[in-house]
Amino acid sequence: MSLQLRVYVPNHPLVKHWLGVARDESTPPVLFRSAMTELGRWLTYEAIRDWLPTMDTTVATPLAPCPASFINPEVPIAIIPILRAGLALMEGTQALLPLAKVYHVGLARNEETLEPSWYLNRLPSQFAPETRVLIPEPMLATGGTIMTVMAELLQRGIDPSLVRIISVVAAPAALQKLGMAHPALNIFSAAIDEGLNEHGFIVPGLGDAGDRTFGTD
Repeated sequence: MSLQLRVYVPNHPLVKHWLGVARDESTPPVLFRSAMTELGRWLTYEAIRDWLPTMDTTVATPLAPCPASFINPEVPIAIIPILRAGLALMEGTQALLPLAKVYHVGLARNEETLEPSWYLNRLPSQFAPETRVLIPEPMLATGGTIMTVMAELLQRGIDPSLVRIISVVAAPAALQKLGMAHPALNIFSAAIDEGLNEHGFIVPGLGDAGDRTFGTD
């Protein structure tokens, strides 16, 4: 069976509500952060629905033995937020995956060439082959940053079929690049927007998620 990039847009009223709050240019940073936390929570919830490794066992209730399923702690889970904006989703994401290891990466985009360059890479030299990876990246715009991160992960032993990306808004340009290069990926986004403007920003988008999260210009 051929692989094809899967992009999920959850049809959930809370996702729609917090997306609207995040898009609104009049939303102050403190409320914008709340919106991003909630989007991180609900998008992560959708992304890990059939993705977390489980194990079956039996527990004793106060009345009788009962079958039970638990998350398997022996299968490694990694969260890799892309700085700065990826930090905006982390509170909601970590609340659902408290035992996951967090590896930070930072890339800056050249506003003339739109090409990313590394300024922080905390990835280990090698991951265990069964590692599940969740990447919080609020905006998938040109696709340059996420493609660079994916290349690093593949060099370190990550299976793309075990990678899930959560984003608030995604542009067709990024999705097309990811689909061509990594068709086994799964992406969970609150919205797929129309496209990019001449500066490579998503339209209608939500502005610069990093600046709006941290109250900077």
